[in-house]
Amino acid sequence: MKNRTSLAARRVSPGRLMPVLALTVLIGMTACSSPSDPPKAAASDTPQNVTLTPAQRQRIRLLTVAPASFRRAVETTGVVDFDNDQATGVLAPFSGPVLRVLVAPGEQVRRGQPLALVDSPDFAAAIGAYRKALAAARNARKLADTDQDLLQHEGVSRREAEQALTDAASAEADRDAARQALVALDVDAGTIAAIEAGRTVTRVQGVIRAPIAGTVAEKLISPGQLLQAGSTPCFTVADLSTMWVMAQVPAAELAGIRLGDPARVEAGAPGAELKGTVDNIAAVVNPDTRAVAARIVVANPQGALRKQMYVRVRIQSRQPSEGLLVPASALLRDDDNLPFVYVVQADGGFARRHVTTGSRTGDDYLVSDGLKPGERIVVDGGIFVQFMQNQ
Repeated sequence: MKNRTSLAARRVSPGRLMPVLALTVLIGMTACSSPSDPPKAAASDTPQNVTLTPAQRQRIRLLTVAPASFRRAVETTGVVDFDNDQATGVLAPFSGPVLRVLVAPGEQVRRGQPLALVDSPDFAAAIGAYRKALAAARNARKLADTDQDLLQHEGVSRREAEQALTDAASAEADRDAARQALVALDVDAGTIAAIEAGRTVTRVQGVIRAPIAGTVAEKLISPGQLLQAGSTPCFTVADLSTMWVMAQVPAAELAGIRLGDPARVEAGAPGAELKGTVDNIAAVVNPDTRAVAARIVVANPQGALRKQMYVRVRIQSRQPSEGLLVPASALLRDDDNLPFVYVVQADGGFARRHVTTGSRTGDDYLVSDGLKPGERIVVDGGIFVQFMQNQ
C-alpha cells in the first residue's frame, strides 16, 4: 500500500507535463539551429571595365570614330554562263541520220563552216522542188512572152495574154520560194548555181553549218543518230571572248548597286581577277536563296572562265555613301559570336560595346548601330585588352 502511494506521488499530472514538453522542444530547436550565413552577392555575367597602366596603354592604338564618305562594295558568289547574245544552239534543219561529225568540242569555227553531214531526204526533196520550180517558171515566162507577141497581131485575146502573165508571175514566185528553202537548209551557193545552170548535181548530203563564228562549246550528236528537223539539238557554238557571271546579291545590298558599276571576278588562283561591268539586275527575288541575280559582263581573253564555274565576285558601287567605318582589326567576338569593340570610358577605362556591322569596304566595316561619332575605340591591341579583362 505504501509502495502504491509512492508511485502515485511520483506520477506527473498532464497539466504540469505540457509546459515541460514545450520548454524541452524550444531548447532542442535552439540547440540544433545555427546562425545563418550572410547572403552571397549574385555573380554578374557583365564583363567589368578594364583599367590599364600607362605602360600597358602603350600596347594599344586608339581611333576616334567619325563619319566617313565611302563607296559600298558587295562581295558575293556567282555562276559563269555564256554570253547569250553571242552564243546559239544549233538545231537540226532537216531530218535524217548523221553521216559524219566534222568538228570536236573546243574547236574554233567560222560562220558557215560545216559541222556535220546528214543523209537527209528533206535535203533531196528541196533540191528536186527547186528544179521543178525553175522549169515551171521558165515555161510560164515563155508562154507569157509568146502570148504578148500574138496579142499584138491579134492572135490571142487580151484576156488570154493577161492570164499568161499571171501564170508566169505565180510560177516565178514558187521558184523564188523553192530557192529560199535551199538557202534556209544551208545549201552552198555552188550547188544552187549548178541547179540553175541545169547541170547534173551528184547526190548532195545535208550539211549542218555554224550560224556564227566562235567555239564549239557542246557536241550533242554522233554518227548514225536520227535527227528530227527543227527539234534535235546538235551543237552549241559560242563566242567565249566575253562571258556572263550571274552574281547572287542579297536583297539588303541592292540599294548600293546600279547598272554600270564595275566588278571584279576572281577566277582560278587567288588574286587572279577579271574586270567586268554590271549590265542587268533581275526584277525578281530567287525564292530559294532570297537573292537577286546581277548579270556581269566579263572579258575572257584567256578563256579562264568556263560555263557553270563558281566564282567570287566583288561589285564596287559608284554611288557615294556616308557612315561610321571601323577597321576590321577593332572587331572582336564574344562567347555568343556577337561582334563588339572596346570603347574608352570617361575614367580612362575600356568597356565592351556590342555593335551591328554592315557591308565591308576594303579593310573597314560599316557600323550601323552601337557607336557614336567622337567615341574612341581600340583598333590595335584589342586581344590584349580582352586578355586583361579575363584575368
